[in-house]
Amino acid sequence: MRLILSETLITISLLVLSSADGFHPTSHGCCPYRPVFLASAGNRHTNDKRKEAFLFGRSNDHCRRTTAVFAKPKGGVNDAVLAALEALEKQEDQPLSLKELKELEKKKAKEAKQQKQQSSDNAATLAAMDIAETKTISKDQKKMKKESKQQQAGDESAEADTKNKSKKEAKISEKMMKKSEEIEEAPDEDLEPAASVNGASTVTADAPEENNDAVATSQQEVKEVTLEDRIRKERPPPRIRVMEGVQPGYVSLRLEDVTVTFRNQHVLKGVTWGVETGDRVGLVGANGGGKTTQLRILCGDMESTSGDVVKSSKDLRVSILRQEFVDELDLERSLFDEFMSVFTEENQLLQNLRDVEAELEQMTSGDIDADRMQMVLDRMSDFQAKADVKGVYALESRVQKVMDLMGFSVEEARMPVKMFSGGWKMRIGLGKVLLKDPNVLLLDEPTNHLDLESVEWLEDFLRNQNIPMVIVSHDREFLDQVCTKIVDTEGGIATEYDGNYSKFLQLKKARMDAWLAAYNAQEKRIKEERSWINKFKDKQPVAVKQREAKLEKLVNSKDYVQKPPFVGKPFRFRFPDAPRLSPEVAEIMDLTHGYGNNRLFDQVQLFVGKGDRIAIVGPNGAGKSTLLRFLMGREQPDGGSAELIGLNVVANYFEQNQADVLDLDLTVSETIQRASNGQSYNELRALLGQFLFKGDAVDKKVGALSGGEKARLSLCCMMLRPANVLVFDEPTNHLDIGAKEMLEEALQHFDGSVVVISHDRYFVSKVATTIVAIEDKKLNRYEGDYKFYMERSEEMRRKVEARYVAGVERIESAPVIDFEEIRNAEKKKSFGGAKTANMVSRPNKGIKNANRGDK
Repeated sequence: MRLILSETLITISLLVLSSADGFHPTSHGCCPYRPVFLASAGNRHTNDKRKEAFLFGRSNDHCRRTTAVFAKPKGGVNDAVLAALEALEKQEDQPLSLKELKELEKKKAKEAKQQKQQSSDNAATLAAMDIAETKTISKDQKKMKKESKQQQAGDESAEADTKNKSKKEAKISEKMMKKSEEIEEAPDEDLEPAASVNGASTVTADAPEENNDAVATSQQEVKEVTLEDRIRKERPPPRIRVMEGVQPGYVSLRLEDVTVTFRNQHVLKGVTWGVETGDRVGLVGANGGGKTTQLRILCGDMESTSGDVVKSSKDLRVSILRQEFVDELDLERSLFDEFMSVFTEENQLLQNLRDVEAELEQMTSGDIDADRMQMVLDRMSDFQAKADVKGVYALESRVQKVMDLMGFSVEEARMPVKMFSGGWKMRIGLGKVLLKDPNVLLLDEPTNHLDLESVEWLEDFLRNQNIPMVIVSHDREFLDQVCTKIVDTEGGIATEYDGNYSKFLQLKKARMDAWLAAYNAQEKRIKEERSWINKFKDKQPVAVKQREAKLEKLVNSKDYVQKPPFVGKPFRFRFPDAPRLSPEVAEIMDLTHGYGNNRLFDQVQLFVGKGDRIAIVGPNGAGKSTLLRFLMGREQPDGGSAELIGLNVVANYFEQNQADVLDLDLTVSETIQRASNGQSYNELRALLGQFLFKGDAVDKKVGALSGGEKARLSLCCMMLRPANVLVFDEPTNHLDIGAKEMLEEALQHFDGSVVVISHDRYFVSKVATTIVAIEDKKLNRYEGDYKFYMERSEEMRRKVEARYVAGVERIESAPVIDFEEIRNAEKKKSFGGAKTANMVSRPNKGIKNANRGDK
């Protein structure tokens, strides 16, 4: 055995030497056996299997044993033999035989298969990265996405390899067995294939179907990366910070660089502003511009996508009066109990004390258990201590004080909430907010449903408060009377202006004029520069290149003036043509009605005819909305009648609180489809587009819409059913200035009868030609517009004119629309076909053919 190993090692060494200088083991007598091939350069031996093995003649057993050493043992690979084989392969002075060339091609094919397998394993990753690149994901996101997809593709590849492992191994073994049989002098034992080629693991390509399945699965799992996801990953998370070193009594609440994004839509972009002690901030802007969103962030009901909320103290108390505060009222409770419902924790403590007292009474009436009684007394002591801290015994006096402040009498304390009108319900909501003793007060459109007297009361009340407050409102007169600072939200960007609403209008106009002038001057210079570049790009290429670089630097710098935000025109619409209508529309005869001891109407009459445009005015609680419900058949009066009496009367009714009518769980698109009257989907989408519901906005839930957007959706639903009578109960609530103006124009061009209730004097002055005032439980009809009605009372005229806002249109006479003239103009426009029907566009038209006919 030692002799065999020694001879084997000597043979290996000689082979290595022979590869360098033509040395051959048999030429030096180191091996007594005849070699199968020659080592001299330029000669070809008859045997072409030089690379497969060192084949010595099979003259005896010793040679067979020596040859067996050079073959790969069944259990593994002999590194020394592989090194010798590689040394032989480096001989470049020996020409290759045909067999050698075939083996070389097999080796290259095997390497190609290896590369193909590696590329197929990464196919899913490459597909995922291509999708990610098309979505312009940031570099960090690309890296994270690539790593996750590589891991997923690796898992899928490992699973596929596990399933096909036995099949692959069988194929590899079969191929290598065929290869070993081709080696002439190789031993009869099966040779296990090498585990590596040039240090790389030998693999086989999987079936293309498996790779396709992996890529398809990976693509399905790649989710669309929205703008909101990108912002959340690229920017720090939103925070709540507390100021340091704040003086006692100082209150401040700020938004700093706040961004709110819903999927791919920006709502707020880097908003920064704040409210502090002494401020009454008016937050203005178009519907859907993010005003309510900012209030929700300030009060902690909502978290922004990024940015900070900065407070002056950790325990800062912020209270909000929401748009739909009526939904939070329990209409069956008494006024006093509704105010008391604010103190949830305090009421629970009082109930616990009552329960403990009842338990003690039961114990004293029967057998006394000393231990149990002591436990009950301990509980009572704990509840009593907490009650003293919360001041539960002073709650009734606090409620009575707020009721007096809001203008409620002692007798009204036991009346149910449903007995109060919309204006007085607003006072209930405001009183509940004040009972929370807030440090900062947030009011979301508080003047909705308020008459002039209530608005004046609210203005005076807020001016006398020392609480910092933020007010969202579209009532320009109210903002002008109350606010000390205006924050304008436009295009997702908030801008602060010091002063009231009149001052804000002046400052904004000056700012926008300066911005537009700077932008136009800049664009003029850029246009001139580009014109010079285009003119001299061939004559002076060096100078052109320098100017192009300078221009690009300007455009990308901070000094570049961005284009001012474009204020799109408000949505414009027209109500469907009114069906034919009889002269009589509605009639109220001897109507009497009241709630309890509160008498609203006493033997009142009213007639509504074809073409009438009636506005019903009166103070809160006078019964305006009740009167409309009688006309629409929603309620029945105590006496008399109120009904639609005309033939072919089709009435559309816009209720006061549209949130109570719309299904909040449906989307905008589902709501309009449910209200459709046979219209196609494309027609419905076109109608929604008219009311500014475009793109992803049609998929919003109704519950996520702002008050103005709900009002627009309700108007959109009204457009689906042609009517000849329109009944509106405070339609301007929640609508911004532009939306109000468009509604005014649409009603002016409606050829039917209109009955409307509104506390917006500008709106009434544009729409109504007849005023019906509720005065002393009677309906007094004034045959004239609102200006005519206002001038009949010197006190009313003086009060209204004192509230005018500088730079805003004053109340004028209602416009008169001549529908007959409009119809004639439309007929004339459409008569005779196209506009060019009688015009000859080409003087010689037809001459050629005429001449041809003559020939």
